[in-house]
Amino acid sequence: VKEVLYKSKSDFQDICVFESEAYGRMLVLDGVIQCTERDEFAYQEMMAHIPMCALERPAKRALVVGGGDGGVLRELARHPLVEEIHIAEIDGDVPKVAQQYFPAMAVGFSDLRVKMHICDGIKFVQDAAEGSYDVIIVDSSDPVGPAEVLFQQPFFEAMHRALRPGGVICTQAESLWLHLDIIKSLADMCKQVFQGGSVCYAYTTIPTYPSGQIGMMVCCKGQQLDLRQPRQPSPTEPGQLDLPPLRYYNRDIHQAAFVLPKYAVDALAGSLTHL
Repeated sequence: VKEVLYKSKSDFQDICVFESEAYGRMLVLDGVIQCTERDEFAYQEMMAHIPMCALERPAKRALVVGGGDGGVLRELARHPLVEEIHIAEIDGDVPKVAQQYFPAMAVGFSDLRVKMHICDGIKFVQDAAEGSYDVIIVDSSDPVGPAEVLFQQPFFEAMHRALRPGGVICTQAESLWLHLDIIKSLADMCKQVFQGGSVCYAYTTIPTYPSGQIGMMVCCKGQQLDLRQPRQPSPTEPGQLDLPPLRYYNRDIHQAAFVLPKYAVDALAGSLTHL
């Protein structure tokens, strides 16, 4: 760490921004690294484009729960056919800090289609009209503190209700190396909630997360859609935000992200619909 740029305590968590030697600026919440300038794109691109590109028809309405750094919003903004992008972030201090210290991520807030709601993400999803979103992305921290409820069944049931038939959720789902028991429990719960649909697990590599890997649970409502297959084109245009080209996501890595090591296949075989 070269320098502490920002440190405060919000109503929900400790928020710190560090300048580091190897990874540039780092956002740290409650002592846990959330993102760094050097490698954030590996997470943000996969969280956004896997569900968006797996859909059978292009998304018009998308919701991000959490994601206060704006990175997932930035990636959603690459998709020209999206009409509305909502974000429900419980801690209003996070977007403010991101806009000040991480402008390349927080640029997502500048898209005119984005509607920001500083609120309880669970209540926002519960209050949403049934079938109102094509994609819901849960960009949460680990299942402790304010994010714990985002890993529990009532929230997943609310997301299922808020999705249109054929819609897709993508939620942060921990590391195969460190949290296989949590992942299995999460997959079992998703299989109950998304009956008649599909439940898959993908992952991305990112050096500043524990074990250098982080996963995502990707589920489709009411349709056995093989989420391992991208159906929509990769977003290549800079869009209204004049964004730089993608650096991690493409069609090949979309498919490869669902290929799991044998120990994970053995553990999750009964919990996932596609392996």
